[in-house]
Amino acid sequence: MNAFWSRGYHATALPDLLRATKLSRGSLYAAFGDKHSLFLRALDRYIADAVTRMDLEFAQSRDPVEGLRAYLAGYVERTSGANGRRGCLLVATAMELAGEDATVARRVAGFFKAMETRVAGALCRAQAAGQLAKGVDPASAAKILVCFVEGLRVVGKTAPAQAASQATADALLDRFIE
Repeated sequence: MNAFWSRGYHATALPDLLRATKLSRGSLYAAFGDKHSLFLRALDRYIADAVTRMDLEFAQSRDPVEGLRAYLAGYVERTSGANGRRGCLLVATAMELAGEDATVARRVAGFFKAMETRVAGALCRAQAAGQLAKGVDPASAAKILVCFVEGLRVVGKTAPAQAASQATADALLDRFIE
């Protein structure tokens, strides 16, 4: 995963994968098939880790708004300063491969849908608790928040200050909250 994350799919060569896995060529092919199959396994692991982390961020608080704040703060932390320089494997993959690889596009879209579902769920809980501003549609607000956090991943490559990114995240969420 780290080899693909550091170099991208196309720029990662077989010697890079052999070094990263500490496998011989034959063992690598026997274990994973080909480069594309290995990449899909790495992408699946990245997605599973991200979904687990997202679920933990939402679970930090019983209050849905606080859960959303924890979720946004996690993204801000991972995308600010030196943390953000590495970028996001999923965003990089979407930019590099999703337009040409339907299998990758489905995985990326599935992850974004999983994000939207979790964010919309928190917004629906906030709405039920009377915390959502009048007229806010949880599904639409979830799409906006997902676009925002993924945009943070891109902007993070420029190493923005964490305080500025957090203030932006707070201002956006505050638009949806009563």
